[in-house]
Amino acid sequence: MIFQRSIKNKVSAVGVGLHSGQKVRIVLKPAKENSGVIFKRTDIKVPIEIKVEPQAVKETRLSSTISKGKYKISTVEHLMSALSASGIDNILIEVDGSEIPIMDGSSISFVYLIKSAVICEQLELKKFAVIKDVIKVEDGEKFAKFEPYNGFLVDFTIDFPHPAFKEKNNRVEIDFFKDSYVSHISRARTFGFMQEVEYLRSNGLARGGSLDNAIVLDEYKILNDEGLRYSDEFVRHKILDAIGDLYMIGMPIIGKFVAYKSGHELNNKLLRLMLKQKKKWAVEYLDLENEKTATLASDYAKNKNDFDIKNLEILQ
Repeated sequence: MIFQRSIKNKVSAVGVGLHSGQKVRIVLKPAKENSGVIFKRTDIKVPIEIKVEPQAVKETRLSSTISKGKYKISTVEHLMSALSASGIDNILIEVDGSEIPIMDGSSISFVYLIKSAVICEQLELKKFAVIKDVIKVEDGEKFAKFEPYNGFLVDFTIDFPHPAFKEKNNRVEIDFFKDSYVSHISRARTFGFMQEVEYLRSNGLARGGSLDNAIVLDEYKILNDEGLRYSDEFVRHKILDAIGDLYMIGMPIIGKFVAYKSGHELNNKLLRLMLKQKKKWAVEYLDLENEKTATLASDYAKNKNDFDIKNLEILQ
């Protein structure tokens, strides 16, 4: 059987919020079985906890923001993406501000942070959301959908009218039960356009954004001296975001996620529709000794072990 995971040790990191520009400290702590992913604001007089679920996402402009009452925590998607990739089911994340630090604009810093805490198996079985039928949301030409698939495959396409976005690099398809998140996705950085950055800053946003934590483009080219980490880094970052957004469902997904020009809002709408269309998916377990699920369970377990050892060594 495949069991739930948490971390053994408390670990922390400090960084700058992308939009606030403020220094923020996060602390990752172990959590008991069936706790889920819980964020905790510790900078207020009475600390509040926000459990991750689709309904906890209240804002999706520029990032995924969770909130309870008047208190919010924004830009949670990169950390959520790293938690999903590592197979972490239960964890407490303390934050002394209203935003998760942007680090280098990707999720690789969070990958290392989680590994340094030492990932451990727990006693309860891991739940999987198994897609049984098509679930789809649309917004004009944009769409996001789930389809049945024996694994977790993401097929993502972007389309930006800019010289830096070449058509051949606008689509990526990858099965995360077989291919490495760490090698293929974790280092893809967030990106933005110079004219948008100037507008956002004039409205009190993107104060922490820089060439050190984002790919920045002017009207014609990429401004970062080092260029791209992947030839198709833009769409790979959209996949990184989507994995974090979809993990708001609280368990790994077995199915195919297909998206065209989707973003945080549409990703969250898909999860909310999924919760309504209960007959189109089911919560199941993966058993290494069951003939029907053994191969899938083996692929999943092998991939998560690679997260701990092989791929992190490659990137060091």
